[in-house]
Amino acid sequence: MDFGFTTQSKAGCHTRFMRNFFLVFGSLFTGISGVLHLYFFKLESVDWLKPKTWKKFGLASQEHAEILRAMAYNQGFYNLFLALGVLLGSLLLSINTTVGFSLIIFSATSMTLAGLVLLLSVKNSKRAALIQALPPLFGILFILLGFSFN
Repeated sequence: MDFGFTTQSKAGCHTRFMRNFFLVFGSLFTGISGVLHLYFFKLESVDWLKPKTWKKFGLASQEHAEILRAMAYNQGFYNLFLALGVLLGSLLLSINTTVGFSLIIFSATSMTLAGLVLLLSVKNSKRAALIQALPPLFGILFILLGFSFN
């Protein structure tokens, strides 16, 4: 005889599995985004004056790199703070869901929108913009899907 306990338990396990599945994948994508933005920080704030670095950004000379140094340094720190937001949010997600969720969504949305701005404002930036925007966008979508399973 089945009194519904087995079915309810299976449904509860399935829901919990799906929630955790999507939250793990969302955290994975936002974690990748965080690591990428740490790398961007290193390029822009630490390695900016190295020819290999400024050439990646399409600059023609060391002189141009010097002119843009302060701007790149500042932009690098924006990337650092966004990276810390998604990484800290991922760590906090299991401890304090509201704080972790808020940090991840805000930081990942900022990353995604910055990638969109790059795509729309800089010619020949499609690859860089997609690298910047897609991982956090996938992270947001998976996390929102995860929270849709109660």
